[in-house]
Amino acid sequence: MPYSNIQKNYDVVIVGGGHNGLIAACYLAKAGKSVLVLEKHDKVGGAVVSRQLFPGIEAKLSVYAYLVGMLPQKIISDLDLDFKFRQRNPASFTPYEKDGKHEGLLISNSDEAITKKSFEQLTGNSEEYQNYFKFHQLQKSLGKHLWHSLLEPMQTREEIKKLFQTEEEKLAWQLFMEQPLGVAIEEFFQSDLVRGLVFTDGTIGTFTHPHDSSLQQNRTFLYHIIANGTGDWCVPVGGMGKLTEELVAQCKKNGVEILNHAEVTKIEPEEEQATVKFQHNNQESYISGKYVLVNLAPKKLSQLLSGYNPPNDPKDEGSFVKINMVLRKLPRLKADYDSVEAFTGTFHVNEGYQNIIESYKMACEGMIPEHPPGEFYCHSLTDDSILSPSLRAEGYQTLTLFGLEMPYSLFVKDNQTEKQKVLERYLNGVNQYLLDPIKDCIARDENGQLCVDIATPVDVEREVGIPTGHVFHQSLSWPFVESEEERGMWGVEIGFDNIFLCGSGAKRGGCVSGIPGHNAAMKILEKF
Repeated sequence: MPYSNIQKNYDVVIVGGGHNGLIAACYLAKAGKSVLVLEKHDKVGGAVVSRQLFPGIEAKLSVYAYLVGMLPQKIISDLDLDFKFRQRNPASFTPYEKDGKHEGLLISNSDEAITKKSFEQLTGNSEEYQNYFKFHQLQKSLGKHLWHSLLEPMQTREEIKKLFQTEEEKLAWQLFMEQPLGVAIEEFFQSDLVRGLVFTDGTIGTFTHPHDSSLQQNRTFLYHIIANGTGDWCVPVGGMGKLTEELVAQCKKNGVEILNHAEVTKIEPEEEQATVKFQHNNQESYISGKYVLVNLAPKKLSQLLSGYNPPNDPKDEGSFVKINMVLRKLPRLKADYDSVEAFTGTFHVNEGYQNIIESYKMACEGMIPEHPPGEFYCHSLTDDSILSPSLRAEGYQTLTLFGLEMPYSLFVKDNQTEKQKVLERYLNGVNQYLLDPIKDCIARDENGQLCVDIATPVDVEREVGIPTGHVFHQSLSWPFVESEEERGMWGVEIGFDNIFLCGSGAKRGGCVSGIPGHNAAMKILEKF
């Protein structure tokens, strides 16, 4: 909206127009509050955006965030969002070589017999599958008791623990909440490949290892396995940008005002209201709000708000590599599996347990892992609406890779050189399982360049504004509080009466969830 239309006072000013800020804005505006969203960039959306990355190739790729698991259906319904997602089937495929022959561990979302047979082919017996099934059942009890609590005032650890009443549920609490995740994984599984497959949910987007005493890996694992209450991570129909488009439409419908190119420079809490200072078109200005919601990483907020000092762990840094590609065809596999079957779900590469641990150790020593672990998936096999009709007709597909054990510190000195090294290692990693070298399958844009785009934490820090490119803003929290004093809070409080977090750095934040946006709005409405 034009700067000239901006008022000087609002009920709520929201700093940062990522998806959580927009969700909070929608809830508050629907409740009749005046809301202004200040966004530094020319468009809102943050990391929840889709773009045509390659000239002449009409494919709208989810640039950063790419799967949906933590966005509750309640938020979609409450805000009348036309946003859908689809389950992938199969769930995952992990290629391996055994006795000189290429095989694959295929896990189905719909047919347990397929999964069981695939496990038996890998291990030669049914024991590993039975343990995997038992482990999965234990995981389900976490989603059963925790999922719906995420949109309610926070309970204490002891209150949540009391929900786990059966022997199986008590075991799940002990395994996943009270000891390093590596202990349970090593107790349940013998196969290095299966151990690694399970552990990936504990290290996606964060830099940790199976026996980390802080249990950061457990918290990351927890958020991934309770997704949708079931652990299912789904493909967003139309791409991640579709969610932002829907939120912007609802903001406009409900009278939310959005000002782009507005970089906040300072937030000043006062007794009756808070003042937000910002720059717009090289001009200093300010806005007052009864309340201010901040959709920024806590590290960033500490630079804007005097007296706010969040925990500052230098080891808590962004850790990933995101590679987006467009293929003119899917590569054929050395294993006797159809490419569509293998790439629809998560295609695991170099994610054996020991290799993940060795990769972590190498990264700790400042070296790019020799065999970097990562996982591919093909959005367009589940939802081809992100491709133009002509690309669909020609058999084009998208391919996304999310790489693990790739901390910010590896790239900060020479981002361009290091990320090209990483790209080659990932492509070589998948090539060991392919009949067709992956580069031969990658499309070329109208300039003759390969349709490959790679982003590191350094790129995300520069382009999105998240310190160290941390996709969760900071280490994920437990979905409960430790003290009785915090009981009943919403997890967005930071010690000020009229300033609250509404982004991924809030308690119960992280992932594309909208949960902290919803909870911040509920906190404000409670205050009103």
